[in-house]
Amino acid sequence: MGQPIIHFEIMGKDAVKLQKFYAELFNWQIGEALPDMGFYGMVDGASSGIAGGIGQEPEGKARVTNYVQVPDLQATLDRAVAMGGKVVMPPMEIPGVVTMAQFADPDGNLMGLIKG
Repeated sequence: MGQPIIHFEIMGKDAVKLQKFYAELFNWQIGEALPDMGFYGMVDGASSGIAGGIGQEPEGKARVTNYVQVPDLQATLDRAVAMGGKVVMPPMEIPGVVTMAQFADPDGNLMGLIKG
């Protein structure tokens, strides 16, 4: 088996509205929208099949991002760049929560990485 997708994000201009939409449409259980974190609400993986989050982008730009678990963030970013991708966010740690990074593939699609 390859490296698994372990998290998704749905981001837009009104996080609370998006959270309500997906909770009602798919019966997802979504945690409280946290103002300090862009009104980000965690989607319970038991209700959606995979853990995720729904939040608000500062510019209001809508996007969906999948996060793949990899053993070495920088090595994966280096390989993506060598294959035509671009680093969007270098490795960063949210202490006690997650270490993550993001890149764009050659067509500009955003992908996330989570250290696993």
